[in-house]
Amino acid sequence: MLTGSELLAKVKELGDVSKSELVRSCGYVSTKKDGSERLNFTAFYEALLEAKGVSLGETVGTGRPGRKLSFITKVQFNGNLMVGKGYTAQLGLKPGDEFEIKLGRKQVRLVPAGAIDEDAIETAA
Repeated sequence: MLTGSELLAKVKELGDVSKSELVRSCGYVSTKKDGSERLNFTAFYEALLEAKGVSLGETVGTGRPGRKLSFITKVQFNGNLMVGKGYTAQLGLKPGDEFEIKLGRKQVRLVPAGAIDEDAIETAA
């Protein structure tokens, strides 16, 4: 799927073609379970707006309706604290990513393993 300046250049290059051909030529196509083609118009138009400098905000997940991220969680019955998939997707985290847990007075911070802790630098200065 083309994005940014590549997307704008391709749209300009194609000129006066049908919307379906435009979406297909820019790579916004997926395959359904039955093997037929699905044109992803919404993703194409969102990428086009983004390429033109219009931000629609962060998109998380598949775009299907569902619960919104609440930024409030609670400790589970077994003592675990859950960080949901929506948050890990928004941060670009993948299985196997490692973090150091930093405890503050009433806060918990996750610092990527091997990263420089900027807050520790600020308090030392």
